[in-house]
Amino acid sequence: MMPQHTLNQLHQLRLDGMARALEEQWTLPASHSLSFDERLGLLLDRELAWRDNQRLVRLRKKAKLKYANACLEDLDRRPGRALDERLIASLASGDWIRQQHNLLLTGPTGAGKTWLACALGNQACRQGYSTLYLRTPRLLEQLRIAHGDGSFGRTLQQLAKVDVLVLDDWALAPLEEGARHDLLEVIDDRAGNRSTILTSQLPLEHWHGWINDPTLADAILDRLVHNAYRLTMKGESLRRKKVEEQTAS
Repeated sequence: MMPQHTLNQLHQLRLDGMARALEEQWTLPASHSLSFDERLGLLLDRELAWRDNQRLVRLRKKAKLKYANACLEDLDRRPGRALDERLIASLASGDWIRQQHNLLLTGPTGAGKTWLACALGNQACRQGYSTLYLRTPRLLEQLRIAHGDGSFGRTLQQLAKVDVLVLDDWALAPLEEGARHDLLEVIDDRAGNRSTILTSQLPLEHWHGWINDPTLADAILDRLVHNAYRLTMKGESLRRKKVEEQTAS
């Protein structure tokens, strides 16, 4: 008979993985032949695996990725997309995050920029890094509201702590003057400390004109670009192709 008191104590200590493993050991006759050290080792292994899995669940939930199930294993590698496989492999390793580098993904609409950004966000979560997905227009709206309700400083602090910040739809709409300054604050806090992924339909050489303020543009782009990996995605729209395949079937 399983001593419920022992299980209760494990749960009180938040050793849920160990508790589940212990229940399994009690119900599996084969485990009874193991030594105390062997059984304890299995319990500890399960607890560590449980904690790693729970941490991953928390990180993915907080990331709020647009494509929550995107992962690099499912990346469409057809030749027409002109993906740099060496760069993809390097990004998958997470070294760019450890070195606080950025990633700039550009290309036409439907090329898969957002999906790849989310896949890399998921990869970062797997490696234990905090991640957050935001559309740039929505971020700017949140910052505008934060000025009004007094939470601007706190919002900046929260953004600065995120290991990998994914800013989707960068340079999608014209910038107002206040938004330019807000972007500089966000980027400046992260420069050299955290990693940022940007996705944009607008080619990098036009970003300076999009910001539309030479001084602020120099400041923002210097912090973003000088230590950034760049990937220009090509090929036909994946959304259109998916619709055509569904229609054909």
